Amino acid sequence: MKKIGSQTISLDIPVNILETASIVGPKESEGPLANFFDRCLDDEFWGEKTWEKAESKIIKETVNAVISKSGIPMQDIDFCFAGDLLNQCISSSFGLRELNIPFFGVFGACSTFVESICLGSVFVESGAATNVLCATSSHFCSAEKQFRFPLELGNQRPPTSQWTVTGSGAVILSKTGEGPFITNLTPGKIIDMGIKDANNMGAAMAPAAFDTLITHLNDTGRKPSYYDAIITGDLGHIGKDILIDLAATKGINIKNNYNDCGVLIFDKTTQDTHSGGSGCACCGTVFSGYFYKQLKEKKINKILLIATGALMNSTSSQQGESIPGVAHAISIEC
Repeated sequence: MKKIGSQTISLDIPVNILETASIVGPKESEGPLANFFDRCLDDEFWGEKTWEKAESKIIKETVNAVISKSGIPMQDIDFCFAGDLLNQCISSSFGLRELNIPFFGVFGACSTFVESICLGSVFVESGAATNVLCATSSHFCSAEKQFRFPLELGNQRPPTSQWTVTGSGAVILSKTGEGPFITNLTPGKIIDMGIKDANNMGAAMAPAAFDTLITHLNDTGRKPSYYDAIITGDLGHIGKDILIDLAATKGINIKNNYNDCGVLIFDKTTQDTHSGGSGCACCGTVFSGYFYKQLKEKKINKILLIATGALMNSTSSQQGESIPGVAHAISIEC
């Protein structure tokens, strides 16, 4: 394992993505990727009394599913890296408190999925672990309640707003296996361009995605065409267009192989999600449910996954703060 360029880590021993699992909520179940998820729910509460308890149940059952699918005994998983959007990551810590696996609570807002994988990969490649679990979750109702307005108010959502994905994605990283493999990690820097609109996450996060993308390409000496797909986590339609334009200012054309999980998970013409999907589970479910299967079936062989996060909370917004963004990238190759 070595650092190349300014901030990319090249893994001398690529880390195997052994298995994935994903569970999504009712709206996601009506989207174009529904057939790729392990389970589609028809109830936002899933039998629980609160949205927060439902989110904890979702991540708990997703983690149980990925462990079961992997065939690895629970006691052979060395560490768990997990996080979510709620204060002090309560969805993850409450949902996974019975795992009996050493636990790292991780917060990177909507970039948490890839941040967890970055940390887990370093543990595996270094020899500190043989098998590592990485998971994340989000829930539309709990996120709206915490970051914007209680749903009971019935506030009108502006066109720039995104729909927080209800669901969870989980992966198991392993020292052994047949791939796909994580080969490079590019942790991102905090980028703040002064955006203050909590209903325009795409604009707030796109500059961070741009910075990480350019850094990754410069550090590795690769061109965008090296990858079959460059995928961001949850910029949505507006953020996606901004990233394309920002890349063009550097003479880089990513139009041919670039897409966004927030664009893919919902149907813009039939589902009222405005600028698309967002939330920790947006990247987590789309990768675990859709892209992992594409890689396993060799329909794509090289992917650059850049998860984006808006590092704000309700207090910072109420105090008039801007919204810092961060983006973490991993290259995955078969």
